[in-house]
Amino acid sequence: MNVKEVESAAARLKYIVHHTPINSSRTFSQMSGAELFVKCENLQKTGSFKVRGAYNKLAKMSESAEVTSVVSSSAGNHAQGVAYAANALQMEASIVMPRSTPIAKVAATGGYGAKVVLHGDCYDDAYQKAVEIQQETGAVFVHPFDDEDVITGQGTVALEIFQDIPTVDAVLIPAGGGGLLAGMAFYIKQINPRVKVIGVQAQGADAIVQSFQAKAHRFTETSVTIADGISVKVPGKITTELINRYVDEMITVTDEEIAEAILLLLERTKMLVEPAGAVSLAAAIHKKTNLEGKRAVSVLSGGNIDVSFIHKIVEKGLITRGRQLKFGTVMLDIPGSLQRFSGIVAGCGANIIMVQYDRLHADLRLNEAILHIVCEVSGTKHGQDVIRQLEHNGYKVFLE
Repeated sequence: MNVKEVESAAARLKYIVHHTPINSSRTFSQMSGAELFVKCENLQKTGSFKVRGAYNKLAKMSESAEVTSVVSSSAGNHAQGVAYAANALQMEASIVMPRSTPIAKVAATGGYGAKVVLHGDCYDDAYQKAVEIQQETGAVFVHPFDDEDVITGQGTVALEIFQDIPTVDAVLIPAGGGGLLAGMAFYIKQINPRVKVIGVQAQGADAIVQSFQAKAHRFTETSVTIADGISVKVPGKITTELINRYVDEMITVTDEEIAEAILLLLERTKMLVEPAGAVSLAAAIHKKTNLEGKRAVSVLSGGNIDVSFIHKIVEKGLITRGRQLKFGTVMLDIPGSLQRFSGIVAGCGANIIMVQYDRLHADLRLNEAILHIVCEVSGTKHGQDVIRQLEHNGYKVFLE
């Protein structure tokens, strides 16, 4: 890889992809301590940065050889990128996706004209199936991240950042298999080694963090996170080598922190960003790295989120931010008990939005029930005040 290859990829992509906007945010800047910008790849064609690497790979192959069919594996966004690129270049595409892939991503991939095969429980299972199909059909395999042409295409995100904010001090980049992080880190360090490159992973899928710490290729036995787009157990070997060489820092964020970032993006910027795309912002606003006084960019890498999943993200984000209080308590199962309980909650200015009775728990007496409650409150302190008042009135409260 070299700088000219990234610039050539940018030229190939010039009339194919969007030069996505970089937006500033006073709220996010105050929370992070930096002058913070967000690079909106969630507004990219196909809904993520993945179309950059996919199109660069396929277009470069079509320039040098006659390619009629391709096969790939993906948790969603690379699938759409390959499908879009194959359709534009008049190639057939078969994409293997995990059975857990959000329905919206499966439908979108098929909508671009690709044949979709659902197999396995995670990306790594889908990858093995895609290799089998490639061997059976002779189609060209397009790896979602461990391919230099794909990595080069993803590096064009960094090229655009330098065009828009040449004085940037730090860039925070999501990482799953590592293609985006490797491509951007390589280009950034060639253009301006002073710029700090920070990779961000979900805590439950941290194979690149482990590889970075060990300075060797590592993988994890499990990969459990709401950020399905970066839920990868085995990162790329090429990407790991580039990341270990050019990245300054690797950090993780929790699912709760990711959910909070998504909720903030909805509220403050009116943008919908998928969990994998929000990890870089989550890291910045939760100060997982020191950005104080720096001009920083968080890459929002994608916006392909299943609509049916949004309410779960919002609920998790509200609980994390202290806007919802979820707890249980034991009360007498007799007339008037609920009225007394709800009166205390209402007197605190909280709003009960969910009530569930449990009369069958083994530890309960015959005249008792466990009450599971979700309340709307104004913040963490308000929630603590509600609990304090309930305990003052004899209720034993346990958080859920």
